[in-house]
Amino acid sequence: MAGETVLTIVGNLTADPELRTTGGGATVASFTIASTPRNWNRQANQFEDGQALFMRCSAWGDMAGHCVQSLKKGMRVIAQGRLRQHSYQAQDGSQRTVIDMTIDEIGPSLRYATAQVTRVQSGRGYSGGSTYGDPAKPANQQQGWQDGSPTPAQNLGAPEGDPWAQAPATTPGTAFGVSNDFPSNDSDPEF
Repeated sequence: MAGETVLTIVGNLTADPELRTTGGGATVASFTIASTPRNWNRQANQFEDGQALFMRCSAWGDMAGHCVQSLKKGMRVIAQGRLRQHSYQAQDGSQRTVIDMTIDEIGPSLRYATAQVTRVQSGRGYSGGSTYGDPAKPANQQQGWQDGSPTPAQNLGAPEGDPWAQAPATTPGTAFGVSNDFPSNDSDPEF
């Protein structure tokens, strides 16, 4: 939605993410990120912690499962998402308002740790060099291209000694956007 407040928060998980399924069948992971600012106090010559922010967060769909598998209590994370405000009536009858964050992106902070990333195959969303129907055949071959690149331009009668008149020989993996530097079985682009 346009006009939503997008927030990036860095902090530690207060507990392991909890996975549940809604009545409609959607999966959601719920967790809290504690973010505490630290400032240098020149007079005391030390860092001092500020007021902690405890942001309740929810991740939906496939990301919910990824959060439960990857994130644990105490991990420092970087999360980006949209703030959401909703009201409800408490058991005592009073009206309450809650602000939480719907996660769009989340991952471990690498400031004090390292991480090993495992890419998950997904049938949804953008997948870069998608195969558009025949997963056994790369996209460039489905369009009639040979050797991973478009068919080179034909020699249109240029002088025989002109090196620029001949199309370069192409070998698999040398076309623009195609790389064999990092072999992979998936079709996602390298970034």
